[in-house]
Amino acid sequence: MTSTTYEAIVVGIGGMGSATVCHLAARGRRVLGIERFSIPHERGSSHGLTRIIRLAYYEHPSYVPLLRRAYELWRELQQTIGERLLHITGSIDAGPPDSAVVVGSRRSCELHDLPHEVLDGAELSQRFPGYRLPPDTLAVFQPDGGFLEPEKCVKAHVAVARSRGAEIHEAEAVLGWEPRGEGLVVRTDRATYQTGRLVVTAGAWAGSLIDPLRGLAIPERQVVAWFRPRRPSWFTPERFPVFNVQVDEGHYYGFPEYDVPGFKVGRYHHLEERVDPDTLDREIHPPDLEILRTFVARYFPDAAGEVLSSTACMFTNSPDEHFIIGRDARDPRVSFAAGFSGHGFKFSSVIGEIMADLAERGETRHDIGLFRPDRFAATGR
Repeated sequence: MTSTTYEAIVVGIGGMGSATVCHLAARGRRVLGIERFSIPHERGSSHGLTRIIRLAYYEHPSYVPLLRRAYELWRELQQTIGERLLHITGSIDAGPPDSAVVVGSRRSCELHDLPHEVLDGAELSQRFPGYRLPPDTLAVFQPDGGFLEPEKCVKAHVAVARSRGAEIHEAEAVLGWEPRGEGLVVRTDRATYQTGRLVVTAGAWAGSLIDPLRGLAIPERQVVAWFRPRRPSWFTPERFPVFNVQVDEGHYYGFPEYDVPGFKVGRYHHLEERVDPDTLDREIHPPDLEILRTFVARYFPDAAGEVLSSTACMFTNSPDEHFIIGRDARDPRVSFAAGFSGHGFKFSSVIGEIMADLAERGETRHDIGLFRPDRFAATGR
């Protein structure tokens, strides 16, 4: 066992961790990133070929300034690596007029002066013929929405981090950490390391590394599938915005056909299955696909061909489905970001900036009040 000293160690090099390492390295910090699997990998929440990014954020208006910064950082990263990561298709947030999706997305657009249009179901189908939502649906179309390529994003952040001096280890599992003197010691299955600051961005595994996250960052099994469109020209990025829709069957999201064949769709909180990330059932079962097939057949009938592929991944949910970002109250040298609840990847560029701020000086210029870990204290959770 060897011991090496770093200014900061980042545990978990997926979407959030790769961006954090990149920002710390860009600031000249001696930083180590540790990933228990390969980079990228399909065991967590930073894969799947496409991930939605949208500004009309129904979840809370506080997310919009962070999204604006995230867009800036994604574009900077694209320019740095000379490869496209961000694709603009426009976004649709739709549901009954009084649904949280419609009310919340309109509120964010109005408060932050975002360009948008509100369409009914018929107008939506006329504009984008792949959609067949009910006539009484309202849809908020926001032209800046689109998708990211998550595996490419992770690789890009890691490549830039390494080019700026970061050390990043793959296939190395963190076993634990503890205070020692004025610093911290991180133990892995390969070595021990000393550091002044520790950042945990370990996704579904974060609760096993940070005591305050136990019972607050809960992994959940999620399934997505790709269907063969019957009218492929209606489901291209040029003619089909990404979507987030509330219908009778539940809350769903989806993407145009891109790169690999198929119209991609998923249901938020699929079967509401809490899981152990180390024993996640990755096999796809008939009920998994039936939930998605029924939705596609009813609301996107021209995409309801055969299932071309499917995969299982994870959400890591907080009790209120807002992120959990902050420092460990028992040891402020330790900071963490978790509980992204299925809507976090789009923010990873700016979360990396925030976590680098917290590691360096314990605060950030970004408004992260909504994500304070101590908000659950009053509920006993």
